[in-house]
Amino acid sequence: MSYKLLIINPGSTSTKISVFEDEKEIFGETLRHSSEEIGKFKHISDQQNFRTEVILKILKDNNIDIKELDAVVGRGGLLKPILSGTYKVNDTMLKDLKESVQGEHASNLGAIIANEIANSIGKSAFIVDPVVVDELEEIARLSGVPELPRKSIFHALNQKAVAKRYAKENSKNYEDINVIVAHMGGGVSVGAHRNGKIVDVNNALDGEGAFSPERSGGVPSGDLARMCFSGKYTLEEILKKITGKGGFVAYLDTNDARVVENAALEGDPKAKLIHDAMGYQVSKDIGAAAAVLNGQVDAIILTGGMAYGKPMVNLISEKVSFIAPIVVYPGEDEMLALAQGVIRVLKGEEESKEYK
Repeated sequence: MSYKLLIINPGSTSTKISVFEDEKEIFGETLRHSSEEIGKFKHISDQQNFRTEVILKILKDNNIDIKELDAVVGRGGLLKPILSGTYKVNDTMLKDLKESVQGEHASNLGAIIANEIANSIGKSAFIVDPVVVDELEEIARLSGVPELPRKSIFHALNQKAVAKRYAKENSKNYEDINVIVAHMGGGVSVGAHRNGKIVDVNNALDGEGAFSPERSGGVPSGDLARMCFSGKYTLEEILKKITGKGGFVAYLDTNDARVVENAALEGDPKAKLIHDAMGYQVSKDIGAAAAVLNGQVDAIILTGGMAYGKPMVNLISEKVSFIAPIVVYPGEDEMLALAQGVIRVLKGEEESKEYK
């Protein structure tokens, strides 16, 4: 039996939608929303009706009958920390997303819109591996300051998808392997996967780990504290330095890794230094993850948009290939990963989880 799914992945100024028949995408579209349209709404949750109407219109215009869908899948948002898996959308989840209990983010709309459309056709809505997946070992939560425990917020969907892909391609079970996954996109996360769980990973949203195209990564804490109390910056400005205006943006005034890579290849010494420094820091994080796994690593997987860049992949590979073989899965096929998570549930290969 085949299954038809609608996938909804909201971003800050766009909404990606796809229709899948099993693991084959039969329709895909990125719906762009102007700043004027988005600016009308005070809170992200207020955009629900607007985005839903746009989605339904484009589906109708392309002769896609939502009554033929078997389920609707939304990108998971900022929920309470949960275990990895596929979750059926319920009232508790919707309440937490609408009230932004963990913060406002466009991805919060994924489950909300998916549930609205699913309800209209008598089907179920799901989310898969949101950014708040938390499988950290207790020892990994300690930061050195009791009031500031380490948090698990990262690219869980793609990290899990590529690790499972590696296992499948090598005729192994994900639960039987140890891999290190370095996701390199607008943010960077490096996860230590042990026997089916990500037992340690940096908080990719809030400034841990390597810097990235638009995030600061870990910075000297004492100097950061003094900057905060210098009177020169507001809290919002400091947070923006960490997420949004850090990394490549701070040094080179661009968040486009391709621009930085091209400048480096054309002989710009500053661009090359900044580009290589990011690769240097990612390599250090991979080395740390190898220590978490006691050196027992089946593979190091490089993924995300920056894994398309050969200079970055080569730099990191030269530094860490002594640990384990390097596998490169460039990009992040989030829509397919969302579809795969729900298909496994619909086929009875795994059970959906309940958000509490």
